[in-house]
Amino acid sequence: MVPLSVLDLSPIPEGSDAGQALRNSIDLARHVETLGFRRYWMAEHHNMAGIASAATSVALAHVAVATRNIRVGAGGIMLPNHAPLLIAEQFGTLAALHPGRIDLGLGRAPGSDQLAARAMRRNLAADVNQFPSDVVELMHYFRPAEPGQPLRAVPGAGEDVAVWILGSSTFGAQLAAHLGLPYAFASHFAPDEMRDAAVIYRDRFRPSPHLAAPHLMLGVNVFAADTDAEARLLFSSLQQAFLNLRRGRPGKLPAPVDDFEAGVDRYGLAMLADSLACSVVGGPETVRDGLRAFAASTGADELMVATQIFDPGARKRSFEILAQAAEA
Repeated sequence: MVPLSVLDLSPIPEGSDAGQALRNSIDLARHVETLGFRRYWMAEHHNMAGIASAATSVALAHVAVATRNIRVGAGGIMLPNHAPLLIAEQFGTLAALHPGRIDLGLGRAPGSDQLAARAMRRNLAADVNQFPSDVVELMHYFRPAEPGQPLRAVPGAGEDVAVWILGSSTFGAQLAAHLGLPYAFASHFAPDEMRDAAVIYRDRFRPSPHLAAPHLMLGVNVFAADTDAEARLLFSSLQQAFLNLRRGRPGKLPAPVDDFEAGVDRYGLAMLADSLACSVVGGPETVRDGLRAFAASTGADELMVATQIFDPGARKRSFEILAQAAEA
């Protein structure tokens, strides 16, 4: 099995709140570290009632303190929402406190609806089309400061922060290849261009001081339980959340529902089948075989596992089964 990492959106289940969700995330991070997962990432989303990781660097600071060795990072920071200098200082601070453990994944989407995107835009001229130049500017702040340099990130300059490009289209693949950076594709919710992006990234990759050869990480939803039936029940929470989001009714993570798909119309089923195509749901053998098949068919160098399960205990158990399946 290729290396496995964890993407945690710090889901807020119905009946709970953001504080408890963040405490659940810290507990999960400790747990997956003991299980041998390579990275633990959180993502920036705004105006989302069911996601508690909006202040991503703040949440990651608590996770990094609570863990010892696992790499901790953003998957990702939505750079159009921020001045590059401020992100360099935030993640430079994390790297100064936790050297050799900090990843910074950068995306160009707002991670929100248009209302929140307008509220966050740092100036009226900000534009997602500035993303490539913003990435280059941000990376410049991590270089060791030159004598007489008038502007520097403190902390940040000279800190070891691993920069990744994130994407759900071929745009990010081209940029990551051009800059010689590792690339993470959001196939766990937007799989349509996954294979095209992978080909472009590998074919056009230019070695850099950051990375000698391409490194492709793909997102995959994994819902593991002791039986296939139990795993399908757990998966229904994510299915409900996706339908609610796409129909303009985002909210907290719903409780699982027995035989959920039986009550969904054919348009909803088609949407779920498309958006969540990169999902492995089942008991230990199903998960083992499904993940191996996905990794083999895509040639991924690493898999980033997303698991939005209503019950925190069942989520921890899912990662236990996954870790055991990866070793089998």
